[in-house]
Amino acid sequence: MPSTAITFGILLILIGGIGYAYGLTTGGGSFTALIPAAFGAVIALLGFAAQRNEGLRKHLMHGAVVIALLGFLATAGRLVMKMSEITMTAAYLSQIATAVVCLAFIILAVKSFAAARR
Repeated sequence: MPSTAITFGILLILIGGIGYAYGLTTGGGSFTALIPAAFGAVIALLGFAAQRNEGLRKHLMHGAVVIALLGFLATAGRLVMKMSEITMTAAYLSQIATAVVCLAFIILAVKSFAAARR
């Protein structure tokens, strides 16, 4: 599971980095585009820490899922609030990608936790 956290963390970092770089090239760069990268960095760091410390692995992975849940709720909530004014902008696509990646990580983690309990 730690390697999954690292992979999904890197995906979120890429989403944030690409969104920020795109904003810079179009003249509308904003630091808020890096929010997915912040979630990704924390998830990846928790994954790396879990690989190094077997005794804390369970706690670190639960922490990573909490961060992913916060990332999903924040982006999905924002998408739902803006549902009436949907436009396919880079920011909107970044929010969709962030929500999907966070939700996918949550689902995989819950499946892994359930399998570990059996």
